[in-house]
Parts: sequence; C-alpha cells; structure tokens
Amino acid sequence: MSRTRALTLLILSILGIFAAYQYNRSTMATTPKLIPTSAIAKNGAIVVGSGLAGLSAASELIAANIPVRLLERNAKPGGNSIKASSGINGAPTLFQPGPPDTEFYADTIKSAGYAMSTAREHREKLIGTLTNSSASAVTWLNTTHGIDLSKVAQLGGHSRARTHRGAGGTPPGFAIVSTLLKSLKASPLFELKTSCTVNRLLRSGSSVTGVEYTCISPEAESTTSELHGPVIVTTGGFAGDAAGLLATHRPDLANFPSTNDPAPGFTHLLTSVGAQLLDMSSVQVHPTGFVDPANPSSPLKFLAAEVLRGEGGILLHDGERFFNELETREKVTAAILKNPPIEEKPKQWDVLLVLDEGVYEAAKSHIDFYIFKGLIRKTTIGDLGEKALPTIQEYAGAVAGKYEDKFGRTAFANWKLLEPEADSVVYVGRVTPVVHFTMGGVVISEKAEVLDAQGVPVEGVWAAGEVTGGVHGGNRLGGSSLLECVVFGRNAGERVVEYVKKEEK
Repeated sequence: MSRTRALTLLILSILGIFAAYQYNRSTMATTPKLIPTSAIAKNGAIVVGSGLAGLSAASELIAANIPVRLLERNAKPGGNSIKASSGINGAPTLFQPGPPDTEFYADTIKSAGYAMSTAREHREKLIGTLTNSSASAVTWLNTTHGIDLSKVAQLGGHSRARTHRGAGGTPPGFAIVSTLLKSLKASPLFELKTSCTVNRLLRSGSSVTGVEYTCISPEAESTTSELHGPVIVTTGGFAGDAAGLLATHRPDLANFPSTNDPAPGFTHLLTSVGAQLLDMSSVQVHPTGFVDPANPSSPLKFLAAEVLRGEGGILLHDGERFFNELETREKVTAAILKNPPIEEKPKQWDVLLVLDEGVYEAAKSHIDFYIFKGLIRKTTIGDLGEKALPTIQEYAGAVAGKYEDKFGRTAFANWKLLEPEADSVVYVGRVTPVVHFTMGGVVISEKAEVLDAQGVPVEGVWAAGEVTGGVHGGNRLGGSSLLECVVFGRNAGERVVEYVKKEEK
C-alpha cells in the first residue's frame, strides 16, 4: 500500500470517528437519559392537581414520610373540589339515620345506567371500591382530620340519606379542602407550586419517571423545569374545555353554559404514555345552574347545589311542577330539555327553584350565600304567577300525607309549608341546565393504576378524580365526586408509598 493511500484511509477513519462522535452527542441531547426507578423513587412523589384527589393522595404520602411536590395550574389551589357544596357520600356511617345503609352500591349501579352494558366487570370493581370504601373515607375526614360531617341529606338518585356535610356554615368542599391543605402545608415534606402547568410526562423505557412543567411568575415570566419521581395525575375533567375535548366528544352541548372555568383538559398527558380512554361522551349536564339576574348571558354559572332539592325544594316551569326533583340529574335535566330554550347563546331555560322556610333553615348557610350573591331572592308565592299557588298547595298536600305525590316523590325532607297562601314566604332563584361534570377519562384499576390497551398498569403513574373514567358510568350521583376523590386519591397515595418503599430496598 502506498504512503498516499494509507494517509487517505487514516484521514477517512478519523473523519468517521468524528462523525460518529457528533451523532452520539446529538442523540444524547434529544434522547431522555435512562434513570433507574430506584433513583427516581428517592426523590419523593409528584402530584399534579390540587383538588381533593390530589390532596388526599398527598396526605397519604406525607403520613408515610414521603416528600411530595404538588403542581397546580391555577394561581390558587383547591380545584373544583373547593366549590363543592352538597357534601360527600358515605354508607353506612354513624351519622346516618335509621338502620344500616346497604343500598349505596345498588343505587350507583342503577345511576350508571346504559354504561353498565359495556366493561361491566371492570365497572363493578370500581363501583364496589367506591361504595365499600365510603364509610372509611368519611371516618378518615372526620376522625383523622377533625372535619365535621354530621349532617346527612338525601339527594337525587339516592334511596337513602347518605350525603354528609357539616352542621355549621362552611360548605363541605371548602371545609375538607382547606383542612387538608392546611395540614399539608404544615409539613416540611410538602412543596406546593401554583401557576405551574405540566407539559408532558417523562419516560425511561416503559416507565413514567417524572414531569416537565412550566411555571408563570407574577411578572408573567415563564420557566420550564423537570421533576423526577413517581407521578399521580389528578387534573380534573374537561367540562370547561368547550373548544377542545368537549367539542370533540359532545358537540351537541355547544352553547350550553358551564359551571367550570374555561380551561383545556389533561387526558393527553396520560394517553401519551399508553393510557386508554373510557366514557368520553358521558358528560353530566346538571339541571340547576343559577342564572344571575345581574349578568344573565354569562356562560359561566354558579351551581345551585343538589342539597336544595334534597332538603325539600321544588322546580317550577311556567308556574307548575313537571318532574320528581329527587330523580337522577340525568333524568331531571332531560325533563327540562323537553321544553324549548328561551335563549340560545348561551342556551338557557326558564325554571324556578322554590324553597320554603323549612328548607331555608336546613340549608341556611348555602341559601344565605346565594342571597348574598344575588342568585336567590326572598319573596311570596303570589309573586310567582297564578299557577304557582295551586301547584305548591298540591305539593304541600303530598308532604302532609294527604295523597301520593303525582310525580312519585316520597322524600320531602324539611319542607314545612303545609298550608300555602299567596302571601306565604318562599325563596326563589332562576336555574337552567349547565355542563357540570365529565364522567369520561383514562381507564384505571381499583388501585388507581393507569391501564394501557391490554389492561396492564403503566409503571410509575397513577390517576384519581375526574380525569379518570368508568367510576360513574352514564350518570354521577350527587355527593360521589368528593367521595371518588378521597377513595381513589388515597388509593393512589397508598400505592405510591408501596412503590417507593419497594424501590428503596
């Protein structure tokens, strides 16, 4: 071989080595570093979302001395859970009147409706976990955290009174969320970051190993960072994602008002790592969102809590009752939608929620708040039109036991106006159906594991709350959203405790 040819081959070899080096450098810059799950676990856990599901999960982790980094998209924590005003279901509990309540599971199966025709075995496991864990959830909040849940009401779709709230003036959602949040903030193991949005889940092989997130400072500056550790996703539903997931899965609900702030959904975080979706078209339209007289055309409505009907309140359309107010939300909504709307943008109906002095005393803290907000007014029956008085007199007769209610209502709770007159005092607010809750989301096991297409848990990630699907089926019972958050949030926390301790060994 000539010296010239040898020199040429040497140069080509050096260039090849240099090219390979440059390629490897670029590959290393774009490919996630494989981090052992044992190293990930030692960093503690990451919780995404600060509603009740996230706080319940974080509480279990902190109780096991595992550090928690909680990321919240909004400027303030609490999510939609902090606004919940009807209560949390539990059965059987010491606070429930009468014999032990054994019907919660059956009521939930019945409420799930048509959805039970598919994936029935999986749904039954989730519903069994929800209802069988409900008493311990109430006990955990009441005994461990000192939250008053001594007052119990019967809501629509329930065969027994089982929805718990406090006897004082604080709404149950605020009471529960604020108490758990205060407890967590007192721990040096807990770190809360608000105004921080998770962009994606990080992976190492087939395992989720952390998150990439972006925080917005008060000065509107953004910073993108990573956290490593097992992840619990509790980001809520997509009822406020009108132009995104809601438009995709339920275009027929376009122009409906909502109780949710406009915001995108987060199921994409989990589908990107293999999660499957279930019941995405099952969107709950709540029958009673207040139409604010000061701003009737606002698409964002304040919920008229289920407890108002549960304590004895009635609904009037054109001055007359038209349905059993204690039926499921789905059925009451359908009865309202049989009538044409009186406005199209947003789409609204003209229905009156009517309460007497007995209902007022039973739900005073709620009603006083609604009066303060201008959503309920104190008036007389004579002010409601000529059809209202005979309608309310007929209802009062059913309450008094003179005859059966023609709509099949059998529980009247605290309605005490048995001899209505035109000058009888009532409390009235205009309500309309509103997009309220999404039953669909990612598929989870009863242990809050995120499942892939083969039903296999995706390692390193769990989910709880409204971001999941399958727990409620076609219709959610009032009081079961807070319950779902506690039960599956705690389950997720407990599983991550096991995961971290296993990896530490």
